Amino acid sequence: MTRITDKDRIDSLIKHFWKNGFLTLSRKHGTYLPNPNPIGDYEVDAVGKLNKKYVLGLTLEKEDIENPNILRKIKFLASQKNKFSLQKVTLFLGCPDELRSDVESLLSQLDENLRNNIKIVSTSLNND
Repeated sequence: MTRITDKDRIDSLIKHFWKNGFLTLSRKHGTYLPNPNPIGDYEVDAVGKLNKKYVLGLTLEKEDIENPNILRKIKFLASQKNKFSLQKVTLFLGCPDELRSDVESLLSQLDENLRNNIKIVSTSLNND
């Protein structure tokens, strides 16, 4: 079994940006694009844009889900709004298929307004 690297997970997340029509503005482990600026005190893996709508991308691993502060981070990122239009920013949460139910369980602790701003996407290698 091949080990999935951070770069592979972020590449998969970027594919989901593209499938949804978003242009990638910044990303970690990229060759040509800069690393994303922190949002508040939190780092994100990618930032995308479609017209005036922005998305944030964050990949999760088992260790991240077990971190007691991850819910606070997700809640903060999912509550972000565009600085100028005050339009809600969508948060793409990338996780391996085997952790999807754990992520859904984690998100069930958030209120519905925040959950509506979050899209869970697969970062498994066979998700094309």
